[in-house]
Order: sequence, then structure tokens, then C-alpha cells
Amino acid sequence: QVQLVETGGGLVQAGGSLRLSCVASGRTFGSSGWFCHPLGLVREFVAFIRLNGGRTDYAESVKGRFTISRDHTKNTVNLQMISLKPEDTAVYYCAAMRGDFSDYRSQLQYAYWGQGTQVTVSS
Repeated sequence: QVQLVETGGGLVQAGGSLRLSCVASGRTFGSSGWFCHPLGLVREFVAFIRLNGGRTDYAESVKGRFTISRDHTKNTVNLQMISLKPEDTAVYYCAAMRGDFSDYRSQLQYAYWGQGTQVTVSS
């Protein structure tokens, strides 16, 4: 079993930055992603990083503003967010696969989820 704990959420003004971290404990986990769940909407894909860190991908809405990274020594997956917009407001979830699957934009590929951290961007 893998436990994921996100930190780093909070309230920031538009144009500001936040860095989310996801610390994993338990067994080794596979490729990872971040998803967001805006209030009243469905949870959606934000970013992905392959197990070896060799490939990343992003939702179109965050490309150029968000950067996902992985630190194997600390067993963490991070999401650096800059130029934040009010529409980025959501609960952000870290997720991890057991291995590596190609359909990484689908939540069904992820076996482990964190509890979520709230990001609020004021205008």
C-alpha cells in the first residue's frame, strides 16, 4: 500500500505562485500525476510524470505555467505553479500508479490518491 500526503496549498492572489508537494510512504510507486477538482465540476487531469521522470505532460490550460517534478531520494512529487489564475482554484490531488500506463489522463489508471489540498486564487 502507498500513502500520499499533499502539502503546499493555500490562498494566493492572481499572478502569484504556489508549490505543491506530495510525499509518498509505503511501497514503491509508479508514474504519478496531479488532478484538480474545482467546486461543482468534475475532477480533471493537470499534470503527469513518468516513473523515471523522462516524460511529462500537462493539461492545455496549465502548459507553460505548471511544472511537475519527482525527487526519488525524498519520495516526493511536486507541482510548481506560477502565474496562477482564479480559474485554477480547486482541490488538488496527487495520484500514483502501481506501474506505468499509457492512458495517464484517466483517473482509472491511478491506484493511490492523496487527501487533497485546497488552492484558492483570488482576483
